[in-house]
Amino acid sequence: MQKKSSATIYDVANRVGVSLATVSRVVNGNSNVRESTKRKVLDAIEELGYHPNAVARGLASKKTTTIGVVMPDVTDMYYSELARGIDDVANMYHYDVLLTNTDEDPVRETMAVNNLASKQVDGIIFMGNELDNEIINTIIGVDAPVVLAGSVDEAGKLPSVNINYIDAVKEATEAIIKNGHTRVALVTGPMTHAINRLHRLVGYKAALEEAGLEFDESLLFSAHQDYASGLQIAEKLFLAEASAAVTYDDEIALGIMNYMREHGKRIPEDFEIITANDTKFTIITRPQLTSIGQPKYDIGAVAMRMLTKLMNNEVIEETQVQLPHSLERRGTTINPNHVIQ
Repeated sequence: MQKKSSATIYDVANRVGVSLATVSRVVNGNSNVRESTKRKVLDAIEELGYHPNAVARGLASKKTTTIGVVMPDVTDMYYSELARGIDDVANMYHYDVLLTNTDEDPVRETMAVNNLASKQVDGIIFMGNELDNEIINTIIGVDAPVVLAGSVDEAGKLPSVNINYIDAVKEATEAIIKNGHTRVALVTGPMTHAINRLHRLVGYKAALEEAGLEFDESLLFSAHQDYASGLQIAEKLFLAEASAAVTYDDEIALGIMNYMREHGKRIPEDFEIITANDTKFTIITRPQLTSIGQPKYDIGAVAMRMLTKLMNNEVIEETQVQLPHSLERRGTTINPNHVIQ
């Protein structure tokens, strides 16, 4: 039988000889339908090529089965790995994902959250380094649950999934200090961002203090997350006579490494680098980049699972989740039993 090009719920009901309510119950998975009737309705749906309208179903159930994801840069490997975890779990629970890119612009972030809310998404996952008062107030005002993925709320009130950034940066800094370095630089984002001021910087200072080294502000640098910024920061590192650096982004680390090599520094014999995101960049370069290992896919997946529970009004015992990190030792640091590449 030829399928209709735009079959409706009325066509299905007429074909089977049941009410619209019965067809609706079958489409929405309501168990209060006899199995024989359910089978006839499903057969009719298949024969007629009926595609239930998600918006219409949402109006009836007050759910759109859609979640929004606010992403600072869709081209960034770190965020794309998080997004994969979000999308896989969303599909598992039959949610569609509406993705928005903000280019880390606070105004666009606020607009994105408001736009998603106006589309009546069932929940939102927010990714981004900066959460100023305006975006936090916007998130709090949304009539839908919001979970942060890889983002830090200074007050710790919003549900979130991260690693322990203090411990991670502390461990990385300690690893370099143990190799004999006393002028270790920290390259991070703006200090106005809570994740940098209250986490990365705190971990860095803790490692210096435990090693008996004084904090030197001339070894603290702020850079945008791209390769060009790495080249610019590398020149400053060179002038500051830093012998090693811990940085928060892989592209920045690549810029630093290439600049140092072009200016006669051997990696890692003369200059050591540890990066933080452990994307594919870390293993396709030579030497490979030592990095803080983050379970990026898992951060996204756990954030999405938390969101499904919040959307279903389930009780969540822990809304501030920290997943374990690691230190992936590769060729940009001198490590025990390591062969220089």
